[in-house]
Amino acid sequence: MTGTAHATAAPDWVLRFMDAIDTLEFDEGFAPLTEDTDMFFGTAHIHGVEAIKAFFVKIDEPLNITHEVLECWTTGDGVLLLRGEAAMAKKTAPEQVVRAPFTHIFYLDRTEPVRVRTLRVTAGPLQTDSVM
Repeated sequence: MTGTAHATAAPDWVLRFMDAIDTLEFDEGFAPLTEDTDMFFGTAHIHGVEAIKAFFVKIDEPLNITHEVLECWTTGDGVLLLRGEAAMAKKTAPEQVVRAPFTHIFYLDRTEPVRVRTLRVTAGPLQTDSVM
């Protein structure tokens, strides 16, 4: 265990994951998640890939949303840190775009292909009445 994070380009699987959240087309983008994956999104705890998909459909389906990865770091002990920004607007009011910062922390199994054990997501602050 190194305890040190190193800046890196975002891996392709991360970019596919972000695209899956934006499009709600989960097949390839959610391949690293399993029925044992836990996601903590703010105060919500969601367990298993199907429940995680349903969670993203619930919060993102009413929105036009695009996630942009700004920075990525990895550690030697299977942790990937991601910082980015999401541009979002209600589908009913696409001209009212709000941008929100986000951070994802992926805890990965040490196997190939990549498998996500735990995902922690923070997002905001956000002008919620603009998009909710």
